[in-house]
Amino acid sequence: MNSVLAVNIVRFVLLLLVQVLICNHINFFGYINPYIYIIFIFLFPIREERLILLLASFLLGMMIDLFSDSGGVHAAAAVSLAYVRPILLKSSFGMLYEHQSIKFSTTEIGSLISYISLGTVVHHLILFSLEIFNISNILLILQKTLFSSIFTIILSVLIIILFSRNKK
Repeated sequence: MNSVLAVNIVRFVLLLLVQVLICNHINFFGYINPYIYIIFIFLFPIREERLILLLASFLLGMMIDLFSDSGGVHAAAAVSLAYVRPILLKSSFGMLYEHQSIKFSTTEIGSLISYISLGTVVHHLILFSLEIFNISNILLILQKTLFSSIFTIILSVLIIILFSRNKK
């Protein structure tokens, strides 16, 4: 087994465990929850086959749904995020993505925050739209998306900086 595969398996399991054992029990003001498991989708290797990312994202989302009893909303949101990931990468990193030369450990922090922010908002908007699934509650959907996104973005960027950035 190569090291990239091993790192991704460990990341998958750790993020799944942290999400279901810690983050699922955090609930600020009744509607602010962090969903840090999406870091797995953000940091998945660029050069890997896209189908593998889609399948891994589905599996991760389904595992979160099983532990959260949420009926598939996390799987749908995770697969959607994995599907739009190339667009997010291109809009955040531009030519680095075109040349397949993005290394998350050495990218500019602004590009990284842009990428994480766009992806988190997409994921959360889909997640809460499916969870609430009522157009008359659009303000609640937007409120949960906004505040949970801010919390998730801050945590995700901190985790990525702490665990992925090269030590200087």
